[in-house]
Amino acid sequence: MASNQHKFALPEALSAWRQALCGNPALRQDDIDELEDHLLSEMARLQQLGLAEDEAFFVAERRMGTDHQLDQQYQQVHSGRLWRNSVATEQSRASESRFTCYLAFICALLAALAIKLPAAFGITLTDENAGFYLRHASLFSFPFIAVLFIAKRQLSLRYTLLAVATVVFASLIIDVYPFADGGSTQQLTALHLPLLLWLVLGVFYCGERWRDVAGRMDFIRFSGEYLIYYVLIALGGMVLVASTMATFSMIGLDAEWLVQRWVVPCGAIGATVIAAYLVEAKQLALENIAPVLARIFTPLFALLLLSFLVTLLATGNAFDLNRELLIALDLLLVVVLGLLMYSVSARDGNQQATLFDRLQWVLVLSALLVDVLALLAISSRIAELGWTPNRIAALGENIVLLLSLGGYAWHYGQFIRGKAGFYPLEQWQTRWLPIYAVWFAIVVAVFPCLFDFV
Repeated sequence: MASNQHKFALPEALSAWRQALCGNPALRQDDIDELEDHLLSEMARLQQLGLAEDEAFFVAERRMGTDHQLDQQYQQVHSGRLWRNSVATEQSRASESRFTCYLAFICALLAALAIKLPAAFGITLTDENAGFYLRHASLFSFPFIAVLFIAKRQLSLRYTLLAVATVVFASLIIDVYPFADGGSTQQLTALHLPLLLWLVLGVFYCGERWRDVAGRMDFIRFSGEYLIYYVLIALGGMVLVASTMATFSMIGLDAEWLVQRWVVPCGAIGATVIAAYLVEAKQLALENIAPVLARIFTPLFALLLLSFLVTLLATGNAFDLNRELLIALDLLLVVVLGLLMYSVSARDGNQQATLFDRLQWVLVLSALLVDVLALLAISSRIAELGWTPNRIAALGENIVLLLSLGGYAWHYGQFIRGKAGFYPLEQWQTRWLPIYAVWFAIVVAVFPCLFDFV
């Protein structure tokens, strides 16, 4: 009851309404955009008749019907502004599905071939060239995932230009900057560039909805589901590799060269495109998997962080964290942030606060305390040992995490205590995506210059 005490907010109500429709596999994003436009038009008409904003919203929403009713209407109505360019027969839907499938296969094949292209110039996939391939791994897949999104969503030319500019920018950083071989700034760039490129892919995934809270939430949800699908493909790939080697060994041939030079690298890169296609093509099945995994791992990670904090305080080692432990803590915090982001994106904003929300709050507060300890330890190491690229990067990343987690803690607390709805938390989460991108860009492009590429 407490959540009804806060003032009606149209953006929050629209976001919850859109998320409810996203669960209907018959409605695409452009369909939901059209439905939202129709809802707002009906609201405006009702407000002209004297209804308040909240009354107009609920009446318009009720008149449009449930998502099931909308699905039925969507198949029946074939005229008017609401339905233009949206109504499709089963044949046209199947044709579009086949086109996307063929396009995904071609893009995956090109990505797989792209990773073999350096070998034509003498840069073979060997241990001595492993660094080169690790630095360029994201560039082998980014252009082809971008092409898949641009073609599927029929985005304008400016998105294609953005994709080209991003590839040029990343290539200049990786190949033109005079990095010291194996230096800290080179490693930091290689680590942060894939994260930056992934956030840029979010622009192509969302299209014109990138600035909207609902659009960015869709991308966060897509990212979590993408990770699950890629892991599943990787597990299948391991079975394929084992089967390939076993089969060839039965006839007295060693297939290790085939696996190492072709199957593993080409499969790993090609799977990045296939996973993106499968997330959208099989969205309904994923909606049954990913939220369940989030609910399983949230209490486990909360327990892990709490037990770690108690152990540190009990042993007196809270302010004496070595370098390896600090790296492990930062990786753990990043995993927790990813889990938190997906859980927020997958939640129905209309629901009251539940036990799971309280567990999420415990997870956030625990992560916040761990981040504070990490910051203190990093600051101590800088004061004692001086500035290095790795330490400054760790300091900056922990500050970004601290501010982000602090916002989560505040908004979750407001929601759980009934002082605000869920929409402010969604806003907070989506507003930080550009901030993460800016930080990654600083590490990739600015850090090497600041530290003389060492």
